[in-house]
Amino acid sequence: MNQYIEETNNGLVHTYNRFPVVLDRGEGVYLYDTDGKKYLDFAAGIAVSGLGYGNQELNQTLKDQVDRLLHTSNLYYNTSCGEAAAALKRVSEMDRIFFTNSGTEAIEGALKSARKYAWKKGTGRYEFIAMDHSFHGRSIGAVSVTGSEAYRTPFEPMLPGVSFAKFNDLDSVKARVTDCTCAIILEPLQGEGGINRADREFMEGIRRLCDEEGILMICDEIQCGMGRTGEMFAWQSYGTKPDIMAMAKAIGNGIPVGAFAMTEKVAEYSLEPGDHGTTYGGNPLACAAVAKTVEIFEREDIVSHVREIGGYLAGKLDALVSEYDTVLERRGVGLIQGIKVEEPAGEVISRALEAGLIVISARNNVIRLVPPLIIEKKHVDEMLEKLKRAIEA
Repeated sequence: MNQYIEETNNGLVHTYNRFPVVLDRGEGVYLYDTDGKKYLDFAAGIAVSGLGYGNQELNQTLKDQVDRLLHTSNLYYNTSCGEAAAALKRVSEMDRIFFTNSGTEAIEGALKSARKYAWKKGTGRYEFIAMDHSFHGRSIGAVSVTGSEAYRTPFEPMLPGVSFAKFNDLDSVKARVTDCTCAIILEPLQGEGGINRADREFMEGIRRLCDEEGILMICDEIQCGMGRTGEMFAWQSYGTKPDIMAMAKAIGNGIPVGAFAMTEKVAEYSLEPGDHGTTYGGNPLACAAVAKTVEIFEREDIVSHVREIGGYLAGKLDALVSEYDTVLERRGVGLIQGIKVEEPAGEVISRALEAGLIVISARNNVIRLVPPLIIEKKHVDEMLEKLKRAIEA
């Protein structure tokens, strides 16, 4: 395997801190490396592979689409794009959908949509309020609203007009509102920031504040959306419908695709032809993946399954906190959970990998558990057995 890694590294710029494993194939909730070693996957490609690996129905849909049409550009309609848009409208409760290639691009579209709305309304507003510890992507616009100096500082100056409030502190948000505030952007559950879930009072307060002040509410559902919290999208558990929403990751179950959506109210005063575009957005193959993924989610009632298994997982993790002094806290809901540990999370993660378990971190001391949404209780039990070995080592 080491020779294989050396060969694949030839000519590459090393911008990722990769683990010394070469993954070769997947089946269900398991991954296999080139040596045939089996790993229980509790990362799902960073919350992407909601349906796991090797779903034959989805695979056949993609194979059929390859034979029909791969690309048209957005100068023309294509059937799978329309089907995917209708599916996402249905489950997101939003009115208009714009397809992108990634979550970062979805955030860019959301920010532009908010500013265009303010411009067409003639308000002169352009500022954004974002949250501490948030993560929205790695383009200049997305980094500008990401609440971590470590991500922003090397690329300054950032997009002007961005201020940061404390997550779950409504007074902190109110203190940053000015006559130039056009939108408040937040994740209903922060993933990269440490598995921090918004309080009901906070979400309801943000929605109320936006309504009172004429500000748009942008929800980033890229990681916490698409069934992961036990709702199709996390805001739905609060009843705080955003004006603009970004999504990606699990909507295509591994095919690179994202989208931003908006209400009709925003669309009426927002993007027009020529304001925003993408060569590959709405790609027939990506959209076929979205339409089929949503269909399977609805038919199999994935969100109910997440509530059941998520509750089981939470209970087991709470017991882990009680059992080990080095496990300090459980965070999260559904199948986006985290445990805060005393030692650097990366050390536990490396030992877990040796034990045949794939987990990831969220900040320096939180182990993030975002498995495929099709896991069963037996997989939770297997994960705990391997995780305990990693904690005790």
